Amino acid sequence: MADTIHPDHRIFVSYIDKSREYYAAQGYTNPYRWAYHQDAPFAPLRKPLATARIGLVTTASIVESEVEPAPFTLPKVVFSAPTDPPPGRLYTQHRSWDKVATHTDDLDSYLPIHRLQEAAAAGRIGSLSPRYYGLPTEYSQRKTNEVDAPELLRLCREDGVDAVLLVAL
Repeated sequence: MADTIHPDHRIFVSYIDKSREYYAAQGYTNPYRWAYHQDAPFAPLRKPLATARIGLVTTASIVESEVEPAPFTLPKVVFSAPTDPPPGRLYTQHRSWDKVATHTDDLDSYLPIHRLQEAAAAGRIGSLSPRYYGLPTEYSQRKTNEVDAPELLRLCREDGVDAVLLVAL
């Protein structure tokens, strides 16, 4: 029978419904709506990649001391920091990733500064931006669209960035 559900087959999961249920259970009264754009905010690269300046964006946070911060004390603001020298580490524990099956001990797994420096040295990209950029993950589309995205764009333009690589945790 075609309508029979077999336990050895995957069943469709409606993530938007699950997200709405989750946020409703947290006390949010405005139902979750996925962000979308009628016109995708992407554009073709206007120059060859070998001459382009590439910016690097992460959702990790800067660690300013040896003591790891409490996740809810981290500022949720766009930041920038020098790519040279690259940071020794960033704070990632406040982000969602499989902390049992993997780790973020290797900076280049989520902020590939060294790989982009190598790509620039080999002539595959023009250059790496002098700064990398941190973008907080927010549940507010309004704050993302009205505050964070314009600030990130301002920083990228200030650094002459032609394209960005977003490596989100």
